[in-house]
Amino acid sequence: MNELKLNRVYRHFKGNYYLTVDVALHSETGEEYVIYRKLYGDGGLWIRPLAMFLEEVDHEKYPEVTQKYRFELQEMEHPFAL
Repeated sequence: MNELKLNRVYRHFKGNYYLTVDVALHSETGEEYVIYRKLYGDGGLWIRPLAMFLEEVDHEKYPEVTQKYRFELQEMEHPFAL
């Protein structure tokens, strides 16, 4: 099973890199959301349901993609000091 690691760099299957910041809970549903920062452009913060962040790429929709998961952990140092 794919597992989220905080303060680590992930690559989206379309090529960009992101830094996971934290996990937050939706106030009404209790659903877990990943908070992550773009490591390009304006460096903005984004959220996405944890289950979606960790899911496999839809290879029927994206047959050319070789990456297994939507976001995959990268073994690299992130550019921001904690």
